[in-house]
Amino acid sequence: MTRLKGIVKWFSPENGFGFIKAESKETGDFFVGYSSIQADGFKTLKRGQKVEFEFEKDERGNVARNVVIIK
Repeated sequence: MTRLKGIVKWFSPENGFGFIKAESKETGDFFVGYSSIQADGFKTLKRGQKVEFEFEKDERGNVARNVVIIK
């Protein structure tokens, strides 16, 4: 599966979802749910964090999977 890099646009820890803006302008934004975040403990993202992720398209649009925070 292809991996992309992007920046977290926003993420709501209370609701458990948010959006990632991909570095590639052609691909647009990606929905991300907390269950797709690869991290220990409380799974959350912060605005502006750099991430790498796999993606798929479903009936709702672009969805990020296996999201990893880039240090």
